[in-house]
Amino acid sequence: MNEISLNAYGKLNLSLDVVGKKPNGYHLVRMIMQTVDLYDTITIKKQAEQGITLSTNREDLPTNEDNLIFKAAKMLMDEFHITDGVSIHLEKRIPVAAGMAGGSTDCAATLNGINQLFQLGLSKEELMERGVKMGADIPYCVLGGTALSEGIGEVLTPLKDIPDCRLLLIKPNIDVSTKWVYTTLKWDEIKEHPDTDGMIADLEQGNLSGISSKLKNVLEEVTIPEYPVIDDIKKTMRSLGADNALMSGSGPTVFGIFTDSNAGETAYKKCKELYPDYQVEWTSFISRTQIEQQ
Repeated sequence: MNEISLNAYGKLNLSLDVVGKKPNGYHLVRMIMQTVDLYDTITIKKQAEQGITLSTNREDLPTNEDNLIFKAAKMLMDEFHITDGVSIHLEKRIPVAAGMAGGSTDCAATLNGINQLFQLGLSKEELMERGVKMGADIPYCVLGGTALSEGIGEVLTPLKDIPDCRLLLIKPNIDVSTKWVYTTLKWDEIKEHPDTDGMIADLEQGNLSGISSKLKNVLEEVTIPEYPVIDDIKKTMRSLGADNALMSGSGPTVFGIFTDSNAGETAYKKCKELYPDYQVEWTSFISRTQIEQQ
């Protein structure tokens, strides 16, 4: 094998809770993560020339060691003394700085791709152990599907797949700093926490209406006052027939769950008109099994 191409899927938070803070400043979370069928594509090719060459369709992204793709490739190539070089191309579709783990999923796909291309024999768990050194979301992006994420994000428990439904995603043309959101959050003053255990029970029962009713993200308390457009988008989605809507991660991407796909398609077309400068996507959740079959 001299070349491999992999899909790097984005994630959404069905719930996001902050339950503590470590002495080193990392926040302790308890959240339910879900893969979404919106993905970047990572293509890795062996090359005779040593080193790593990274290219992308986005001029605003770094193509050196400041990019997690580069870091991931270098980590494995250094560890396993790989003397061949690689050229890596990123075709970016997941919005940047959007609360969808775009950088983390690209990193996870690169770890997986280098592992396969050079037949390193690393298990998914071993890739996750290496990934967490570069970012707390990376182990989840290696795992994929529906999962409970705890600790700083590295303690993962696979959960039953969410029932089929369609999603409307809208990313306004603002970028939100994850660091700023967590620094600003007063975690010990959070008044209302997500019903994470209740959502897990709904997942076990395949109760989509119960899941939708429990969507909650405590980071909205920080991000929405600074960027009120996020709340405006949530209200618009609900008015157009979404069962519920939520901001993902630290924002600003908002997703709405639609059990009525006709209403969702109408909402998608309407939102394309309402928000011509925003990234608007009509998509769905994707399961761990579906990802592994790609």
